[in-house]
Amino acid sequence: MARIAIFGKRIPDEVQTFVERTIDSLMKEGCDLVMYRGFQHRVNEQWAVGWTFPEFKNSKELQACAPDFLLVIGGDGTILDATTLVERSGIPIIGLNTGRLGFLANITRDEAPMALKAILAGDYTLDERNALEAHTASDDIIQPNFALNEIAVSRKGTTSMISIHVSLNGEFLNTYWADGLLISTPTGSTGYNLSCGGPILLPGSNNFILTPIAPHNLTVRPLVIPNADTITIKVEAREGNFLASLDSRVFTLDCETELTLRRADFRFKLVRTAYTDFASTLRNKLLWGLDRRN
Repeated sequence: MARIAIFGKRIPDEVQTFVERTIDSLMKEGCDLVMYRGFQHRVNEQWAVGWTFPEFKNSKELQACAPDFLLVIGGDGTILDATTLVERSGIPIIGLNTGRLGFLANITRDEAPMALKAILAGDYTLDERNALEAHTASDDIIQPNFALNEIAVSRKGTTSMISIHVSLNGEFLNTYWADGLLISTPTGSTGYNLSCGGPILLPGSNNFILTPIAPHNLTVRPLVIPNADTITIKVEAREGNFLASLDSRVFTLDCETELTLRRADFRFKLVRTAYTDFASTLRNKLLWGLDRRN
């Protein structure tokens, strides 16, 4: 019998039937369910379903439950939030997409019944994704200090550009005059990086991407680097501070703070079935199939 932890945030009313049927089907399959406290309370208030599943409210309690999977109901942003609960535990993440694009939460509502049956039968693979870690002289400034998608440095409270001095493995690379700089994983290559003109990387690529945000030099382009490299960042800004964003978590840092970024020593595990693959996700989510030549 599989133990499945359920995580979600705000859920639109239009997916109530889908969510209720999903939970009911897992119970009928004999799964042992535990649920994130905020999600269970919100759903009970919103839909009056009367769920009374055992609850967890933080990473420590989730990991103490020792679930076989963390089932995330929502979109990619919800999965990014879920990584702060999973942390280094290695708990596999299943993403049911009730959002929009869904590169991470890529099991659609139509595919969910078949995909969940396949997962419970052991018919799945684990797609392991590299993450980034940020370190400072005082590491308690940024916690949690990892990102699955990207780490961004950007201007704060001003329209003025900032200067971002970047070194790779101790060797000076460049000073970016820009609104900011993205350091993306292959997982994050289809997110903020893509909207800033960066390349798409296959999930298993052993690389990171440096992508400037609105650079003031047209010859500056995104740069793909090995993910074994250590990236050092120093920022100059008129205001004396800047923003550091780790996925959806934003921190204000003093310009005296030097950031050191490197590949995390752990990976996140995303559950994949025969119904989901990266190539079809690209075609469907980015509408590549609308090309009349296809």
